[in-house]
Amino acid sequence: MNFEFKDKYDINDLLEVTAILRGENGCVWDREQDHKSIRQNVLEETYEVMEAIDRDDPAMLREELGDLLFQAVFHCQIENERGRFDFDDVCDEVTKKMIYRHPHVFGDTSVKNSDEVLVNWEKLKKASKNQDTASSALESVPAILPALMRGQKVAKRSSDVGLGFRDTEQAMDWLRSNVKELELSILDKKDDDIEDIFGELLFACCILSRFIKKDSEKALTFAINKFIIRFRDIEQSIISDGKKPDELSEEEADKLFRTAIGQSE
Repeated sequence: MNFEFKDKYDINDLLEVTAILRGENGCVWDREQDHKSIRQNVLEETYEVMEAIDRDDPAMLREELGDLLFQAVFHCQIENERGRFDFDDVCDEVTKKMIYRHPHVFGDTSVKNSDEVLVNWEKLKKASKNQDTASSALESVPAILPALMRGQKVAKRSSDVGLGFRDTEQAMDWLRSNVKELELSILDKKDDDIEDIFGELLFACCILSRFIKKDSEKALTFAINKFIIRFRDIEQSIISDGKKPDELSEEEADKLFRTAIGQSE
């Protein structure tokens, strides 16, 4: 292997290392992989990038962005071996896309604010993807996205064409309506209705998130993290008293659980 070791590497070095790993004298594991076998890795690395952003941790962000970039490079190497495209083709396509979708920077279009930038972006995106109907725009939201994220995107695209609630109160009314329907379905033990209405309730939260300007996926993530922290503190308190969580009375356990979810008595 003829590889030059350096104090600092760049994208060309990463491309070379990836090609070596996939080469005849490279890594047996890397050579065995294809798009599907490492598909999940892209999602995992993306979430780790998001976690670094949420933590405001620059060192972690640098590392995780590198891992995500490697996933892109690895997939490009697989396609390069098949003769269909390479990393340069990907860079070329995304650069042309950015130029095309920013006519206010690279062209003669004028915009007043960032809202108009987003409006133009969506128009150009629809045109480039031949999305000539509102339904096609909704259908183009990837089904593999986390459900809350997908729901929020679908709701926004529906609203963009005038089909959606007009204000927070309308969204809240639908949310309340679904809560009431869910309560009735649970009381009546209608299993099919329960799942259907529960789904509507979650989607109602996605729609509401647009009006209160909060990201539903991020909000749920933070709520889960908060619960874990509270649960850990409660567990430590129980252990300090010489007990275990499963040794508590039903009343004690209920009280502590309500504390963990932030519900006052």
